[in-house]
Amino acid sequence: MNSLRAATRGSRLARLQTDLVAEMLGIEVQTVVVDTQGDRQTDVPIWELGGRGVFVKEVQAAVIAGRADFAVHSAKDLPSSTPEGLTLASVPERADPRDALVGQRFDALPPGARIGTGSVRRRAQLAWLRPDLTFGGLRGNMETRLSKAEGFAAIVVAAAALDRLGRSSEVTEMLGVELMVPQVGQGALAIECRAGDDDTLATLLAIEHGPSRRAVDAERAWLAEVGGGCDLPVGAHATVDADGHVTLTAVLGTPDGRVVLRDTDDGDDPVALGRRLARHLLHDTGGSSLLADLR
Repeated sequence: MNSLRAATRGSRLARLQTDLVAEMLGIEVQTVVVDTQGDRQTDVPIWELGGRGVFVKEVQAAVIAGRADFAVHSAKDLPSSTPEGLTLASVPERADPRDALVGQRFDALPPGARIGTGSVRRRAQLAWLRPDLTFGGLRGNMETRLSKAEGFAAIVVAAAALDRLGRSSEVTEMLGVELMVPQVGQGALAIECRAGDDDTLATLLAIEHGPSRRAVDAERAWLAEVGGGCDLPVGAHATVDADGHVTLTAVLGTPDGRVVLRDTDDGDDPVALGRRLARHLLHDTGGSSLLADLR
């Protein structure tokens, strides 16, 4: 195919990510900018807007309606299930999935330090590590969040976003997965097209990265089984070795960080692995009761 239309959010980061996909495809891509609920209501915490999906529903609708041929998303923004009429066509090679601090290093944060983040997942894990920390909300595009960093001891952002914006030099410290389990799909791009559009699907599959797809599939299967999103303090991170074997680490907790459940499992089937680890955390460690109190 010589030309396709790509639906995307209007933020600089979203446009850069769409341009990156166009470069990978090596064809002309017309950008169709879509306004989303998450972009319009930047004064409301994501979990109060309904969590996962607030940055993608309108973009997905543009593809379903035929106004675009495919959509480029940050995989971390996708709900765990794909809407009827769409298919998750391709996951290109994943960027760094870790969270990063901008401001002070974690071990240098003074008692009671105020951290900027709009993520209940980040708050829960940081509060579990440091119960003395306090938190302030942080919403808006990446440039807006970085401009507010001086009002906090540190802010927490996705490392991949800073890298794609050319601002990775502002990272003070990368938070390893042993400290902070990332959001499901963080660092990865997810490309959707209409189900049954075989020509577009074949074009998009050319930029699929197998290990990244397996990792994202495992994390999304975990999230689907847990039934959570941005409104719950949950996260998962998968790695894939040279033989395709998947190792998955997942976490769920309370927003105040008083209880954090975490475990790791591995297997060859990413979807089965994600479901198995979710069932273990839910039914064998008390996660289902914990989440029931939050819903």
